[in-house]
Amino acid sequence: MIKTHKIKMYPNTAMCLVLTQLFNYRRYCYNQALEIWNEMYDESVLMADKSLRPNERKVRNELVNNKQDWQFDQSARVLQLAVNDLAKGWQNYFNLQMPNHAQPRFKSKKRSKNSFKTDRAKIVAGKLRLDKPRGVKDWY
Repeated sequence: MIKTHKIKMYPNTAMCLVLTQLFNYRRYCYNQALEIWNEMYDESVLMADKSLRPNERKVRNELVNNKQDWQFDQSARVLQLAVNDLAKGWQNYFNLQMPNHAQPRFKSKKRSKNSFKTDRAKIVAGKLRLDKPRGVKDWY
C-alpha cells in the first residue's frame, strides 16, 4: 500500500528561496530527461533496433554524465526522482488501460502551482523534516 500525504508548508524566506531553486531544478531535470528520452526513442525507431530503446537507467546515466558545474551544488536525488517520474509517464503512455495515457510533455515555468516530491521526508513531533540542502544555515 502506498501512503501519500499532502502537507501545506509555511516556510521562512530562506526556505522559500531554496524550495524555489529545487522546483526549478526538478523542472530542468525533467525537461532535459524528456529531451534525451525522445532522442533515444526516435533513434531506436529509425534504426528499428529495440536494444536502443530508452529506459530510466540509460536516461539517468546520460544526464549524470553530462552534468554542468552548477548542477553539482543541487541534490542528486531531485534528478533521480525526476527521471523516475518520466519513466512512469512513458510506461503509462504505452498502457492503453490507463484513462489518460498521453505522451509526457515538457514542464512549463508558467505553471501556477509548484509541487515537490521527495521520498526522504519524515514527520517528527508533528513537524515535517526535509533534507537540509548544502550551504543553508537557516533550515528548520
